[in-house]
Amino acid sequence: MNRKEMELNSVEVWDGNTCNAQAFRQASVDVVAAYPITPSTNTVENYAAFHANGYVDGEFIMVESEHAAMSACVGAAAAGGRVATATSSQGCALMVEVLYQCSGMRLPAVLCLVNRALAAPLNVNGDHSDMYLTRDAGWIQLDSFNAQEAYDLTLMSFKIGEHKDVRLPVISNQDGFLTSHTAQTVRPLPDKVAYEFIGDYVPVNAMLDFSKPVTHGVQTEHDWHFEHKAKQHAALQASLPVVEEIFKEFKDLTGREYNIVETHKMEDADVAIVCLGTTYETATIAADELREQGIKAGVIAPRLFRPFPLVQLAQRLQNVKALACMDRSAPGGTVGALYNEVAGALFNTPARPVLRNLIYGLGGRDITVNELKEIFTNLENDAKNGKLTGKIQRLHGVRGPELSFYEL
Repeated sequence: MNRKEMELNSVEVWDGNTCNAQAFRQASVDVVAAYPITPSTNTVENYAAFHANGYVDGEFIMVESEHAAMSACVGAAAAGGRVATATSSQGCALMVEVLYQCSGMRLPAVLCLVNRALAAPLNVNGDHSDMYLTRDAGWIQLDSFNAQEAYDLTLMSFKIGEHKDVRLPVISNQDGFLTSHTAQTVRPLPDKVAYEFIGDYVPVNAMLDFSKPVTHGVQTEHDWHFEHKAKQHAALQASLPVVEEIFKEFKDLTGREYNIVETHKMEDADVAIVCLGTTYETATIAADELREQGIKAGVIAPRLFRPFPLVQLAQRLQNVKALACMDRSAPGGTVGALYNEVAGALFNTPARPVLRNLIYGLGGRDITVNELKEIFTNLENDAKNGKLTGKIQRLHGVRGPELSFYEL
């Protein structure tokens, strides 16, 4: 390697995009192909600066669209390289076709998805529309709640996806602006330690290995398509214990603990909120304040969005009396996706909590501690009555009298 060494402090002040870019650099990615889009631009912009200043050996490819960015990543991964990129929102929507190609070919690329609302109307702020858009694309999906976690999870994404028993692409999600543009203290690993944790890239069925000719992008039709997708699904499901194993390795290395399902004061919770992203940390503050008032409030969040941890989540909800599923994405004519996942996880278990769906925070609208305390208080009322005291679904914080029917 001829790259320059970068000096890092034991504690840095980085935003989430910087964390992504530093993880790419430390992983010694062979190819980053990118087309910038807000709010993920700084991930690839920072990496491009590292490349221009001699801190990375890999290739940085500027392409004409997000579709082309993921296509280039697929080509580079099929050739036998470690690859990564980043996108958001409409860029993610343009990538979707190729996301399915990447997972179907079992290529372990890493995509940093900086979550942002989908148009129309146009909005550059964060919600989980793009995270939900990709949920069936066959990628492992991790979710960070702050900048430190974005750095850690992006590093782990390479090790998870490249694991010999997985060989699947991985999405590392973070909230647009709330994480991507918020500077926080981050404790990075030294470059050598980070790279040794991830390990050297081991190509499998590389197209440039001419001693073992292979074909990528084959056509199967009805003869073998079902079997191929079944094997892909089995691999995705089987990745869950691998993720747990790598989380443990990372804890042993850093002391920082990650779980398939993150919980806060759920051991004796009567009422709980299940959520994703930065809302988790805000909800823990609300729960702590309500605990002082005698309300047994808890918070739970799937760290792993795909494969969805149905069993692990259900186990932690068996004693909850009332539960709010917080979906930060427009539901499009039904209940939110997270609500559906949680309801499905609980359906065949003894637990029958009162279950409500809250759509919130669309287009970056804030959710405050006081609002979350109000939600917990409503849940407490549900728990005492043993039934919903309002509608199944509520659009929390929507304004205007013509939309008042969405409120409790």
